[in-house]
Amino acid sequence: MNTLKTFLLMILLTVLVVLIGGAIGGPEGLYFAFIFAVILNVGAYWFSDKLALKMTRSRPLKEEEAPKLFTMTRRLAERANMPMPRLYLMDSNQPNAFATGRNPANGVVAVTSGLVRLMSDEELEGVIAHELAHIKNRDILISTIAAVMAGALTMIARMGMYRNMFGRGRNQGGAQVLIQILAIVLAPIAALVVRSAISRSREYEADQIGGQISGNPEGLAKALLKLEQGVSRTPMEVNEATSHMFIINPLSGQKLSNLFSTHPPIKDRVTKLRRQGR
Repeated sequence: MNTLKTFLLMILLTVLVVLIGGAIGGPEGLYFAFIFAVILNVGAYWFSDKLALKMTRSRPLKEEEAPKLFTMTRRLAERANMPMPRLYLMDSNQPNAFATGRNPANGVVAVTSGLVRLMSDEELEGVIAHELAHIKNRDILISTIAAVMAGALTMIARMGMYRNMFGRGRNQGGAQVLIQILAIVLAPIAALVVRSAISRSREYEADQIGGQISGNPEGLAKALLKLEQGVSRTPMEVNEATSHMFIINPLSGQKLSNLFSTHPPIKDRVTKLRRQGR
């Protein structure tokens, strides 16, 4: 079912990119946007994990460095009936984690040094189970495609703005110019709405399934509360394009309004987890 959702999402976002490209650049813009969207979709599918790990400067974690974490992850993966993911470490004092990989066979869980240091075993298990849920559901592929295509929409809008600024569209009619202006203004907004809506719904589902995998939703609830405090106190230098991948937004101090947030409110997530536990 998630494979079908991914395929439909790729088609939907490709059509959106092509339509906006056509509205801004006419037939030439339409053809360019279509080719651009196809290239981005292929790249997002095959190289999303490598790009995410490189952008976050994560390195492979050896089992002798964190034997307890490896044992915990292996046990949870067996419980979830999925392959053991590769473990990576991100050198940051901020407690956080993310998962990447286009399917369970290529899954990666990356944790920060601050997470391993701050969390109790119960809380760390909840976080790992949450990330395993993302991998099992192929959420990372979906959110990566959404983020890549959202970036494409924003870039096409900027190209259209520069095109108009330098007078490429002076010989066009008033209606065509108006359509271009609307496309330029609405494209980044559409990108934010699509990206945030997908990410928020996926977080709720990963919380629920993560609670089932660990068998202890309260552990994840406690971890989320501790993560919220840790993120607010400890900044992290990370590319904004990867912020939606983390279990909690690492740039929460710089986030936009709640409407465009890629993560649901921690209070709501904790409430749902504790209801699940009961």
